[in-house]
Amino acid sequence: MKQLQAVNEFVVRFANVNGTGSASANNMFAKAVFRMGIPVTPKNIFPSNIQGLPTWYEVRISEQGYIGRRGGADVVVGVNAQSMARDIKEVTPGGCFIYDSTKPLDLRMMRDDILFVGLPLTEICLQEYSNPSLRQLFKNIIYVGALAALLDMDFTVLTAMVEDQFKGKEKLIAPNIHALELGYSYAKQHYNCPLGLRLESRDLVKDSILVDGNSACGLGAVFAGATVAGWYPITPSTSVIDAFGKYAKRLRIDAATGANNFAIVQAEDELAAIGMVIGASWNGARAFTATSGPGVSLMSEFLGLAYFAEIPLVLIDVQRSGPSTGMPTRTQQSDILSAAYASHGDTKQVLIIPSTPKECFDFTALSFDLAERIQTPVIIMTDLDLGMNDNMSEPFSWDDERKLDRGKVMTADMLEASSERFGRYLDVDGDGICYRTYPGTHPTKGAFFTRGTSRDEYAVYTEDGDEYVANMQRLEKKWQTSKGLMPKPEVYQQGNTSDIAMLFYGTSKYAAEEALDYFRSHNLKIDAMCIKAFPFSDEVEAFIAEHTQVFVIEQNRDGQMRSLIINELETNPAKLLAVLNYDGMPLTASFVVEKVSAQLENSISPLTIVPALKEA
Repeated sequence: MKQLQAVNEFVVRFANVNGTGSASANNMFAKAVFRMGIPVTPKNIFPSNIQGLPTWYEVRISEQGYIGRRGGADVVVGVNAQSMARDIKEVTPGGCFIYDSTKPLDLRMMRDDILFVGLPLTEICLQEYSNPSLRQLFKNIIYVGALAALLDMDFTVLTAMVEDQFKGKEKLIAPNIHALELGYSYAKQHYNCPLGLRLESRDLVKDSILVDGNSACGLGAVFAGATVAGWYPITPSTSVIDAFGKYAKRLRIDAATGANNFAIVQAEDELAAIGMVIGASWNGARAFTATSGPGVSLMSEFLGLAYFAEIPLVLIDVQRSGPSTGMPTRTQQSDILSAAYASHGDTKQVLIIPSTPKECFDFTALSFDLAERIQTPVIIMTDLDLGMNDNMSEPFSWDDERKLDRGKVMTADMLEASSERFGRYLDVDGDGICYRTYPGTHPTKGAFFTRGTSRDEYAVYTEDGDEYVANMQRLEKKWQTSKGLMPKPEVYQQGNTSDIAMLFYGTSKYAAEEALDYFRSHNLKIDAMCIKAFPFSDEVEAFIAEHTQVFVIEQNRDGQMRSLIINELETNPAKLLAVLNYDGMPLTASFVVEKVSAQLENSISPLTIVPALKEA
């Protein structure tokens, strides 16, 4: 058998049982690689239950800096009997399958094109530990130690991580290091270490950090000045509010009294949660909520109220597979249309679409400014892959001189000085955005009454058709104004513009960028653009117009972004070619290359699943 040979370019997958404490050990491995200065992408693939079902943790290691999911696995640590047959099948030819050899492996599962590495994990744990709980926990640590030997890792990085993790709990340091040493020693004694796949320290991550998008959104809300979160727990968005609470307890405490300067209210359902947010925002607080697709469905009527009454709020939608409850722990980009047109009637909602944790932080902070400046809901569209997985990211930064943009707010002095009647829905500046007041601003002048029913410019109820048309036209003018306020798309163009282009957004960026590099290495010119927001800026419309074929890459069945472009920009549908992935797994570059090249007249050879690996 020819073993794969590679340095810092392969995928390691852990196959475990959910609820056995394996996540911390697997995470230790990923972070150790990162500390060695090697770009790394961990993906936690877990079921929608507390424990018992199979779970996988996949770590892509890429010295080239590709941080999207690659597909396939070159080293599989398979310690779950339920999934073992499948796990063995998915090892790349020439790769390695590591298993608990306390019991012999079923010969029917054997393959002659991969290396089998047996570690008697259960036997070692029975000899070393009398406590059943410790046996299970340390079994995970032992296989990490064995991996260190098999892949030639810097063992001191692992021991340093243990010391950091258990700082203040020194009694736990020695037992964990001992477990690492047990695995390391066994692998060294029984196998020719290292394997053909090796890890060598580099200085490639620079000042990058590993962080999940939900934590970044929570921190961004704190820096944006958010003080109220109304929410109802739903996977995969719950940790957004958890993060907001964690950071607010450090940064939102009154120095003099020690009291909280924030409020987190768990409602009885999603409808109540966004109702609380609307009330808080109407009263002048910066308020937000977080949910996923089913929650967006329930919040739609209130989103329409906020759009029509022109009340600012921020909603973070961490998308998951649907319809209905779908697959709660699988990723998708399937709420685009439901969020863009949330509610009934002629409603359009602003969407902000981050691709990285840094953009989650930056765009969340920006969204509060946009919501108040435009006086409308702003929906941040992330997904499970970005939200719940650690992603390598640029460090976050903040300008302490930055001022919050509260938009057009009339103060008591402004109202007192004006001789004109205040009109809540009066377009004074011609941009469609009206002035508002906070409740209690002025005892007689600042009418802060807000209507979600048809009204005139002074918020007086009316069913007059002309008044309704005028109001809807002003809302459309405000929509056009908001185009110039959105985050700009990211453009990838060669010196000579190609006739072919790719459009993508959110976490599809990672696979699309890698596919773009592959196309260019094969002398196929393809331009690309990463969309960051809806409404679409003029740049998006111009980019599409410049190209004859535009592949729209997204993670849903129905090509929702493609449909939105066709509807809003009146683009010829034949020009937009759909590349769709919706199996719940993060998109891969090999999928993009296969689907795009298959639709081109001069198709190129497909991207193999392991382009950086060589057989020895």
